[in-house]
Amino acid sequence: MLKKRVVLLVVAALCLGARAFQASVPDDPPLWETGTFSILGFDPATGEIGGAVQSRVFSVGNGVLWADASAGIAATQAIVDVGYGPKALALLRTGLAPEAIVKQIWEQDPDPLPENWSKQGRQFAVMNLKGEYAAFTGAKATEWAGHKSGKFATAQGNILAGPAVVNNMIEAFEKTSGHLSQRLVAALEGGQAGGGDTRGQQSAALVIVKKDCGVWLHNDTVLRLQVDDNPEPIKEMKRLVEMWNTRRPRSVTPGCM
Repeated sequence: MLKKRVVLLVVAALCLGARAFQASVPDDPPLWETGTFSILGFDPATGEIGGAVQSRVFSVGNGVLWADASAGIAATQAIVDVGYGPKALALLRTGLAPEAIVKQIWEQDPDPLPENWSKQGRQFAVMNLKGEYAAFTGAKATEWAGHKSGKFATAQGNILAGPAVVNNMIEAFEKTSGHLSQRLVAALEGGQAGGGDTRGQQSAALVIVKKDCGVWLHNDTVLRLQVDDNPEPIKEMKRLVEMWNTRRPRSVTPGCM
């Protein structure tokens, strides 16, 4: 009889624990975190194009920045369809204008997960090798979300403290002198000073390209950096960029000084 009571108590405890666990798990947990702010920029003096990004997600550089020295650069974020990146580069290679590229990619998006990963929440930007660009922020991108235009730069972000983030990014980019890498990092610093991602910081990435102008031979990547898990990723990115600029490697390709 005692054994039977013990068994019943154990079963009851397990049932209560199961109910408590079920109550603690949301019915519809989010698929992934999305908050990000990024900038695409062009330096007419060098012909280099590049981008930089920061987010409160791990290894944000793995899905946001897409660059091709023969085409241009793109940023894909918010309710992300990473496929927008390769599609944008392919269309840039055809000579299609960035504004038309943004329109075409979004309109042809089949929206396979409209209930929990809607195309209405996508955010992306596209820039060609002349520094011409276009950006899009979907109506359902998590607030605050939006983008800001500059002369040779576009800044965009979601889950931000407010418009000061992207406004500061453009202002910092345009007022900072030095190599494109330094201007891009200054833009990230400006965005963070404006409140940044409301969830905080974790990772950052930067890429700059120009045809055959990377170190060694037939290398289009001038600079590529990722800080994947750091409480102050922009600070660490700046340290790396400043180190690189103190002894900037030279391409062996003539004309890429």
